Amino acid sequence: MRLKDKTALITGGNSGIGLATAKLFVAEGAKVVITGRNKETLAAAAKELGPNALALVADVTDIAATEAAIRQGAEKFGKFDIVFANAGIPGAGGTPLGSAKLEVFEKVIRTNLTGVFFTVQSALPYLNDNSSIILNGSVISVLGIPGYSAYGAAKAGVRAMARIMASELSPRGIRVNVVAPGAIRTPIWGAAIATPEAEKAFEKRIGLMTPLGRLGEPDHVAKTVLFLASDDSAHVQGQEIFVDGGAVASPSGAPIYRG
Repeated sequence: MRLKDKTALITGGNSGIGLATAKLFVAEGAKVVITGRNKETLAAAAKELGPNALALVADVTDIAATEAAIRQGAEKFGKFDIVFANAGIPGAGGTPLGSAKLEVFEKVIRTNLTGVFFTVQSALPYLNDNSSIILNGSVISVLGIPGYSAYGAAKAGVRAMARIMASELSPRGIRVNVVAPGAIRTPIWGAAIATPEAEKAFEKRIGLMTPLGRLGEPDHVAKTVLFLASDDSAHVQGQEIFVDGGAVASPSGAPIYRG
């Protein structure tokens, strides 16, 4: 088991990528603290994860609540070896130039960038040397999709921030890297798709735009996070790994461009 005797913190661990990662971490021998905003989904996740997990209510935009949850988790399981700053909210075209609302823009930045920074800062006193920090980025930071200015800016900020954190924390042997998902089948997408027909149309559209021709699954991201969290990536520092079916690296290979 790759994470035997290790303790992990996963924000937004009650659904989607966060929950998939928590399940994998527990299966690999880790004790896991998950946080989230929704009491009901946290309770369900805790039941599914079993005795080696602790689920705590904390919104990443509430720094005091985040600090309290991290302290409580460390008191139960000991200092952390892994932090996966995963919690975030979708951009979903919410900040188009010309009609964006200040409150929406600031909420996206506050959750997806500021919340990530203060999650890491809050965890530092409870983090062992030679630990691994993984930040959740996104292909949106480089694809230039209309309507995503706040989300793209936040995720680009996560990438830049990871490199600076890596420089600051290298003296302690702490690694900081970014996993950047593409279109992944999570509850975030489900909330925006009203009918099964719309879901099929969405998946077809993503498939045409993705070189591997398919929507990604939460486990695809979780397994990449496991690599970054484990000693398998012991000499990987300040990097960003895209889990996007080739959308960023080789967009011309997408089915829509094939003859």
